[in-house]
Amino acid sequence: MGVINHSVATLRFFGDDLVPDQVTALLGAGPTVSYRKGEALIGSRTGIIRTAKTGSWRLSAARREPEDLDAQIMEIFGQLTQDLNAWESLSHYEPDLFCGLFMGISNDGLPLSAKALLALGQRGVALGLDIYDAGDQESGMDPNNSFNAAPLIGAP
Repeated sequence: MGVINHSVATLRFFGDDLVPDQVTALLGAGPTVSYRKGEALIGSRTGIIRTAKTGSWRLSAARREPEDLDAQIMEIFGQLTQDLNAWESLSHYEPDLFCGLFMGISNDGLPLSAKALLALGQRGVALGLDIYDAGDQESGMDPNNSFNAAPLIGAP
């Protein structure tokens, strides 16, 4: 089994009634990106103004090359409260850890430690893995565009 070329990871909360400042207060750290439902958002690449279809609070770990998803999980949760009651109060937002794994060859793999899996499980955080083979990057596909994505509606 080879080593995954690089990885990205983002803890995400979404909800129509999500108030980013309340999530920040409960978790004890600010997000990388956040907004409320109905907020105007300007596309960083296009400049197109869109309206947030739902609220969002996201905290990203630094990209790791080569992949180190365990370290990214610990980086994210190391910034946040260890109070499991606070996490439980946010469970209705169905938090997930959205991870992108970018293979260097066609048969890469990675282990996740029991410590990282326990951290996710104790907090009720689902693990989502998007895995891209080396051909995706060579074909011009930009899977990084999907990271941190949240539902939006078109420009007014």
